Amino acid sequence: MPGEAERVQFFIAGVQKGGTTALDSVLRDHPSIQMASIKEVHHFDDEAIDWSAPDHSRLHAAYDWEARGAVRGEATPITLYWPNALERLRRYNLRAKLLIGLRNPAFRAFSHWRMETRRSWDRLPFRQAVGPEGRQRVRDAPGGVHRVFSYVERGLYARQVERLLTLFPRHQVLFFRTDRLWLEPGQVLDEVQDFIEVERRLAAQHRYVVPIDASDFGPILAEQRQMLEQVFAADIQRTAALSGLDLSDWLRPDYREPMPTG
Repeated sequence: MPGEAERVQFFIAGVQKGGTTALDSVLRDHPSIQMASIKEVHHFDDEAIDWSAPDHSRLHAAYDWEARGAVRGEATPITLYWPNALERLRRYNLRAKLLIGLRNPAFRAFSHWRMETRRSWDRLPFRQAVGPEGRQRVRDAPGGVHRVFSYVERGLYARQVERLLTLFPRHQVLFFRTDRLWLEPGQVLDEVQDFIEVERRLAAQHRYVVPIDASDFGPILAEQRQMLEQVFAADIQRTAALSGLDLSDWLRPDYREPMPTG
Protein backbone atom coordinates (compact mmCIF):
# COMPACT_ATOMS: atom_id res chain seq x y z
CA MET A 1 0.00 0.00 0.00
CA PRO A 2 1.17 3.57 -0.57
CA GLY A 3 2.92 5.74 1.96
CA GLU A 4 0.86 8.36 3.71
CA ALA A 5 1.83 11.13 1.28
CA GLU A 6 1.36 9.10 -1.91
CA ARG A 7 -1.72 9.73 -4.00
CA VAL A 8 -3.11 8.97 -7.45
CA GLN A 9 -1.91 11.93 -9.53
CA PHE A 10 -4.42 12.30 -12.37
CA PHE A 11 -8.02 11.46 -13.15
CA ILE A 12 -9.99 11.15 -16.37
CA ALA A 13 -13.07 12.66 -14.76
CA GLY A 14 -15.49 13.02 -17.67
CA VAL A 15 -17.52 12.82 -19.64
CA GLN A 16 -19.39 9.54 -19.99
CA LYS A 17 -19.44 8.39 -23.63
CA GLY A 18 -16.75 10.99 -24.26
CA GLY A 19 -13.77 8.82 -25.21
CA THR A 20 -12.71 7.96 -21.67
CA THR A 21 -12.41 4.23 -22.36
CA ALA A 22 -10.31 4.86 -25.47
CA LEU A 23 -8.00 7.28 -23.65
CA ASP A 24 -7.65 4.95 -20.67
CA SER A 25 -6.76 2.11 -23.03
CA VAL A 26 -4.09 4.12 -24.87
CA LEU A 27 -2.48 5.46 -21.69
CA ARG A 28 -1.96 1.89 -20.47
CA ASP A 29 0.66 1.52 -23.22
CA HIS A 30 2.90 4.19 -21.69
CA PRO A 31 5.78 2.69 -19.70
CA SER A 32 5.68 5.45 -17.07
CA ILE A 33 1.92 5.50 -16.55
CA GLN A 34 0.06 3.12 -14.30
CA MET A 35 -3.69 3.19 -14.75
CA ALA A 36 -5.97 1.57 -12.18
CA SER A 37 -6.28 -2.19 -12.55
CA ILE A 38 -9.91 -1.68 -13.57
CA LYS A 39 -11.43 1.22 -15.42
CA GLU A 40 -13.98 3.09 -13.33
CA VAL A 41 -13.11 2.33 -9.74
CA HIS A 42 -16.07 4.56 -8.78
CA HIS A 43 -14.42 5.72 -5.59
CA PHE A 44 -15.40 9.38 -5.27
CA ASP A 45 -19.02 8.77 -6.29
CA ASP A 46 -19.44 5.92 -3.79
CA GLU A 47 -22.13 7.01 -1.33
CA ALA A 48 -21.49 4.00 0.93
CA ILE A 49 -18.18 5.50 2.06
CA ASP A 50 -18.08 7.58 5.24
CA TRP A 51 -16.76 10.77 3.67
CA SER A 52 -16.22 12.42 7.02
CA ALA A 53 -13.35 9.95 7.51
CA PRO A 54 -12.87 8.29 4.11
CA ASP A 55 -11.07 5.01 3.58
CA HIS A 56 -9.19 5.15 0.27
CA SER A 57 -7.95 1.55 0.42
CA ARG A 58 -10.22 0.31 -2.39
CA LEU A 59 -8.89 2.99 -4.72
CA HIS A 60 -5.29 2.34 -3.71
CA ALA A 61 -5.71 -1.42 -4.08
CA ALA A 62 -6.04 -0.84 -7.84
CA TYR A 63 -2.30 -0.02 -8.11
CA ASP A 64 1.09 -1.64 -7.65
CA TRP A 65 2.69 0.75 -5.20
CA GLU A 66 6.02 -1.08 -5.42
CA ALA A 67 6.48 0.44 -8.90
CA ARG A 68 8.53 3.50 -8.01
CA GLY A 69 8.31 6.60 -10.16
CA ALA A 70 5.05 5.59 -11.85
CA VAL A 71 2.53 8.30 -12.68
CA ARG A 72 -0.81 6.88 -11.60
CA GLY A 73 -4.15 7.66 -13.16
CA GLU A 74 -7.78 6.59 -12.92
CA ALA A 75 -10.83 6.98 -15.17
CA THR A 76 -14.37 7.27 -13.79
CA PRO A 77 -16.31 9.61 -16.08
CA ILE A 78 -19.25 10.17 -13.73
CA THR A 79 -16.88 12.15 -11.48
CA LEU A 80 -17.57 15.44 -13.28
CA TYR A 81 -21.34 14.98 -13.01
CA TRP A 82 -21.89 13.36 -9.62
CA PRO A 83 -22.59 15.68 -6.64
CA ASN A 84 -19.67 16.00 -4.21
CA ALA A 85 -17.38 13.70 -6.22
CA LEU A 86 -15.08 16.55 -7.27
CA GLU A 87 -15.09 17.99 -3.77
CA ARG A 88 -14.08 14.59 -2.38
CA LEU A 89 -11.37 14.24 -5.01
CA ARG A 90 -9.99 17.65 -4.08
CA ARG A 91 -9.81 16.69 -0.41
CA TYR A 92 -8.00 13.51 -1.44
CA ASN A 93 -5.45 15.29 -3.64
CA LEU A 94 -5.74 19.03 -4.10
CA ARG A 95 -2.86 18.86 -6.61
CA ALA A 96 -4.59 16.27 -8.78
CA LYS A 97 -4.69 16.84 -12.52
CA LEU A 98 -7.99 16.27 -14.31
CA LEU A 99 -8.63 15.38 -17.94
CA ILE A 100 -12.05 16.27 -19.31
CA GLY A 101 -13.08 15.07 -22.76
CA LEU A 102 -16.12 16.88 -24.14
CA ARG A 103 -18.33 15.39 -26.84
CA ASN A 104 -21.10 17.04 -28.81
CA PRO A 105 -23.90 16.69 -26.24
CA ALA A 106 -26.62 15.57 -28.66
CA PHE A 107 -24.47 12.72 -29.96
CA ARG A 108 -23.36 11.96 -26.40
CA ALA A 109 -26.96 11.72 -25.20
CA PHE A 110 -27.91 9.32 -27.98
CA SER A 111 -24.85 7.14 -27.36
CA HIS A 112 -25.65 7.09 -23.63
CA TRP A 113 -29.28 6.09 -24.29
CA ARG A 114 -28.26 3.31 -26.67
CA MET A 115 -25.92 1.88 -24.03
CA GLU A 116 -28.56 1.92 -21.29
CA THR A 117 -31.17 0.46 -23.64
CA ARG A 118 -28.79 -2.33 -24.66
CA ARG A 119 -28.27 -3.08 -20.95
CA SER A 120 -32.09 -3.16 -20.55
CA TRP A 121 -31.83 -0.42 -17.93
CA ASP A 122 -34.15 1.85 -19.90
CA ARG A 123 -37.17 1.02 -22.00
CA LEU A 124 -38.30 4.46 -23.14
CA PRO A 125 -37.80 5.38 -26.80
CA PHE A 126 -35.10 8.00 -27.23
CA ARG A 127 -37.45 10.89 -27.97
CA GLN A 128 -39.34 10.24 -24.72
CA ALA A 129 -36.15 9.53 -22.75
CA VAL A 130 -34.76 13.01 -23.53
CA GLY A 131 -38.13 14.76 -23.40
CA PRO A 132 -40.13 16.03 -20.41
CA GLU A 133 -41.21 12.54 -19.31
CA GLY A 134 -37.71 11.12 -19.34
CA ARG A 135 -36.08 14.13 -17.72
CA GLN A 136 -38.66 14.11 -14.93
CA ARG A 137 -37.11 10.82 -13.80
CA VAL A 138 -33.89 12.70 -13.12
CA ARG A 139 -35.62 15.56 -11.31
CA ASP A 140 -37.46 13.04 -9.12
CA ALA A 141 -34.29 11.15 -8.18
CA PRO A 142 -32.47 11.89 -4.89
CA GLY A 143 -30.52 15.10 -5.27
CA GLY A 144 -31.92 15.61 -8.77
CA VAL A 145 -29.27 13.36 -10.35
CA HIS A 146 -29.50 9.91 -11.87
CA ARG A 147 -26.80 7.47 -12.94
CA VAL A 148 -28.81 6.01 -15.83
CA PHE A 149 -31.40 8.48 -17.12
CA SER A 150 -29.22 11.63 -17.19
CA TYR A 151 -28.95 11.74 -20.99
CA VAL A 152 -29.56 15.48 -21.25
CA GLU A 153 -28.27 16.54 -17.84
CA ARG A 154 -24.79 15.11 -18.31
CA GLY A 155 -24.50 17.04 -21.57
CA LEU A 156 -25.22 20.38 -19.91
CA TYR A 157 -21.51 20.85 -19.38
CA ALA A 158 -21.27 24.49 -18.38
CA ARG A 159 -22.45 24.16 -14.80
CA GLN A 160 -20.27 21.09 -14.27
CA VAL A 161 -17.20 22.83 -15.71
CA GLU A 162 -17.89 25.96 -13.67
CA ARG A 163 -18.01 23.88 -10.49
CA LEU A 164 -14.81 22.09 -11.45
CA LEU A 165 -12.96 25.36 -11.94
CA THR A 166 -14.03 26.64 -8.53
CA LEU A 167 -12.34 23.60 -6.98
CA PHE A 168 -9.19 23.20 -9.08
CA PRO A 169 -6.96 25.86 -10.65
CA ARG A 170 -7.16 26.06 -14.43
CA HIS A 171 -3.61 24.78 -14.91
CA GLN A 172 -4.61 21.48 -13.29
CA VAL A 173 -7.38 20.83 -15.83
CA LEU A 174 -7.00 19.73 -19.46
CA PHE A 175 -10.09 20.04 -21.63
CA PHE A 176 -10.12 18.33 -25.01
CA ARG A 177 -12.71 17.53 -27.62
CA THR A 178 -13.47 13.83 -28.00
CA ASP A 179 -13.58 14.13 -31.77
CA ARG A 180 -9.96 15.35 -31.79
CA LEU A 181 -8.88 11.92 -30.49
CA TRP A 182 -9.79 10.71 -33.98
CA LEU A 183 -9.03 13.76 -36.10
CA GLU A 184 -5.69 14.61 -34.43
CA PRO A 185 -4.79 11.66 -32.19
CA GLY A 186 -1.06 12.37 -32.10
CA GLN A 187 -1.52 15.99 -31.11
CA VAL A 188 -4.05 15.17 -28.39
CA LEU A 189 -1.86 12.42 -26.95
CA ASP A 190 1.12 14.79 -26.91
CA GLU A 191 -0.99 17.34 -25.04
CA VAL A 192 -2.09 14.69 -22.54
CA GLN A 193 1.46 13.42 -21.96
CA ASP A 194 2.79 16.95 -21.51
CA PHE A 195 -0.04 17.74 -19.12
CA ILE A 196 0.63 14.76 -16.84
CA GLU A 197 4.37 15.36 -17.23
CA VAL A 198 5.57 12.14 -18.81
CA GLU A 199 7.83 11.66 -21.81
CA ARG A 200 6.07 11.58 -25.17
CA ARG A 201 6.09 7.85 -25.87
CA LEU A 202 2.61 7.21 -27.31
CA ALA A 203 2.26 7.06 -31.07
CA ALA A 204 -0.76 8.44 -32.88
CA GLN A 205 -3.45 5.79 -33.10
CA HIS A 206 -7.16 5.40 -33.59
CA ARG A 207 -8.43 3.10 -30.86
CA TYR A 208 -12.17 3.00 -30.59
CA VAL A 209 -13.23 1.10 -27.49
CA VAL A 210 -16.80 0.72 -26.29
CA PRO A 211 -17.75 -1.37 -23.26
CA ILE A 212 -21.12 -2.28 -24.79
CA ASP A 213 -21.74 -2.41 -28.54
CA ALA A 214 -25.04 -0.80 -29.48
CA SER A 215 -24.14 0.21 -33.04
CA ASP A 216 -27.08 -1.74 -34.49
CA PHE A 217 -29.43 0.96 -33.15
CA GLY A 218 -28.26 3.19 -35.98
CA PRO A 219 -27.56 6.95 -35.88
CA ILE A 220 -29.56 9.67 -34.19
CA LEU A 221 -32.48 10.91 -36.29
CA ALA A 222 -32.28 14.41 -37.73
CA GLU A 223 -35.39 15.66 -35.94
CA GLN A 224 -34.19 14.25 -32.62
CA ARG A 225 -30.83 15.93 -33.05
CA GLN A 226 -32.49 19.24 -33.96
CA MET A 227 -34.63 19.08 -30.82
CA LEU A 228 -31.56 18.50 -28.63
CA GLU A 229 -29.53 21.20 -30.35
CA GLN A 230 -32.11 23.73 -29.21
CA VAL A 231 -31.75 22.46 -25.65
CA PHE A 232 -27.95 22.56 -25.71
CA ALA A 233 -27.17 25.65 -27.81
CA ALA A 234 -26.73 28.24 -25.05
CA ASP A 235 -24.91 25.76 -22.82
CA ILE A 236 -22.42 24.95 -25.61
CA GLN A 237 -21.56 28.63 -25.93
CA ARG A 238 -21.08 28.93 -22.17
CA THR A 239 -18.98 25.77 -22.08
CA ALA A 240 -16.74 27.10 -24.83
CA ALA A 241 -16.12 30.30 -22.86
CA LEU A 242 -15.32 28.37 -19.67
CA SER A 243 -13.13 25.68 -21.22
CA GLY A 244 -11.36 27.77 -23.83
CA LEU A 245 -12.31 25.25 -26.53
CA ASP A 246 -13.71 26.29 -29.89
CA LEU A 247 -17.07 24.50 -30.02
CA SER A 248 -18.68 26.69 -32.69
CA ASP A 249 -19.01 23.84 -35.20
CA TRP A 250 -21.20 21.92 -32.73
CA LEU A 251 -23.83 24.57 -33.35
CA ARG A 252 -23.92 23.89 -37.08
CA PRO A 253 -26.48 21.42 -38.47
CA ASP A 254 -23.83 19.95 -40.79
CA TYR A 255 -21.55 18.85 -37.93
CA ARG A 256 -20.67 15.16 -38.11
CA GLU A 257 -18.63 13.06 -35.72
CA PRO A 258 -15.45 11.53 -37.20
CA MET A 259 -15.30 8.47 -34.96
CA PRO A 260 -17.27 5.23 -35.44
CA THR A 261 -20.80 5.34 -34.16
CA GLY A 262 -20.72 4.56 -30.45
